[in-house]
Amino acid sequence: MSAPRAPASIDALIALQGVTFDDQAERRKRALRQGRSALDVLEDLKMGLLSGKLDSSMVGRLKKAANELKTLSGDPGLDGVLAEIELRVEVELAKVARL
Repeated sequence: MSAPRAPASIDALIALQGVTFDDQAERRKRALRQGRSALDVLEDLKMGLLSGKLDSSMVGRLKKAANELKTLSGDPGLDGVLAEIELRVEVELAKVARL
């Protein structure tokens, strides 16, 4: 009779969970960074509109911010907030495109 091979299986599962956790943590950090970046672009847009000096690269920056926010983090709460930021960016992009 041979001994069960459970420890190797458990070690493999723990290793896989570690990789999954690290991947989720990295996706969350990336999503937070992209959300902050989008908020910075919106702030720059606001300041440009208030000062009457709208940067000519603003449309490109808004498009880039909107595209980056489409990646999901895996955290439903964070993804909901990012979706709201994305909607705001898309609305402002439509407004700026009309100017």
